Amino acid sequence: MTKITLAFMLIVITANAHAQDKFFTKNGKITFDATAAKSPENVDGINKTVICVLDTETGDLQLSALMKGFEFERALMMEHFNENYVESNKFPKAIFKGNVINNATINYQKNDTYSVKVKGSLTMHGQTKNIETDGKLIVKDGRIMLAATFSVPLANYGITIPQLVADKIAKNVKLTVDCTLDVLKK
Repeated sequence: MTKITLAFMLIVITANAHAQDKFFTKNGKITFDATAAKSPENVDGINKTVICVLDTETGDLQLSALMKGFEFERALMMEHFNENYVESNKFPKAIFKGNVINNATINYQKNDTYSVKVKGSLTMHGQTKNIETDGKLIVKDGRIMLAATFSVPLANYGITIPQLVADKIAKNVKLTVDCTLDVLKK
């Protein structure tokens, strides 16, 4: 009877370990700052409904953000962002698909902070470009926190800035990603 109990416990532990390979959130945050040096006001927004999935076994990482999910201090900025720049009705999402390059160096069972390098493709405004950035991955009490800041040239994604506001909107947008992931329940 003890051998059967032991075998059953090993099966449950093994199955549970595989179930904890994927971590997920639908409440991740992406902020952007497109404020030009001479701008009299901040041109920035935040999206608090970013979906993020990390497979700790492979290092595969995916993020998805609805463009209409970005909030702004002023309603007119949100309108211009959605209608004139990112054309949210035509291109509703920004999607990143990539990989944590140094995934093998991370011990997901131990609370610690790790420097990571992430490489993949960012699709936005109908354009897909390869990107690579450094970030932080924090393992704490069964949760994973991801953080990265990087610059995205708007021209690479076919987003043009009208001459009328060229002194207010930066050509390179600073994006900050902040996601806290929990075990994906199956």
